[in-house]
Amino acid sequence: MTSLPLTIRQELPGDAAAIERLHERAFGPGRYARTAFRLREGRPPDPALSFASHVGTFLVGSVRVTPVSVGGGPGLMLGPLTVDPAFEGRGIGAALMQQAIEAARAAGHELILLVGDAPYYARFGFKPVRSGHLMLPGPADPGRFLALELVEGVLASRKGAVTVLR
Repeated sequence: MTSLPLTIRQELPGDAAAIERLHERAFGPGRYARTAFRLREGRPPDPALSFASHVGTFLVGSVRVTPVSVGGGPGLMLGPLTVDPAFEGRGIGAALMQQAIEAARAAGHELILLVGDAPYYARFGFKPVRSGHLMLPGPADPGRFLALELVEGVLASRKGAVTVLR
């Protein structure tokens, strides 16, 4: 049996349908009710910061990053990070995260937010947002609302609503 290499590249418009099918398999129809999904709704991800991973021609993972306003200043909302269930546990999610974080840093962004599993994202430097400091446009478990400062101290200067940029 031959082994096909994993490739990671920027998301292309032609990836959209395969990524939507991946989200359906991973998150189901309930994803539409989630606060993070609603925040991103109607706003396309930044193609320079969003990546897809493939094994051969098969899409096995995706990470999307969307520009948002964070307490009146620019920021990014990462997510969803999705790996095909058949390919979990192989480091694909971690590789996608590193790619997105490094692209955001190289582009001069200061802050990345996400709603997710704190123990998983801590290895990338994400920390819980202090309760009441920033407000999402819907309910979210405060222990899952996380931030990564790409510029040290920027989070302290932001307070208020997280909203989509139009």
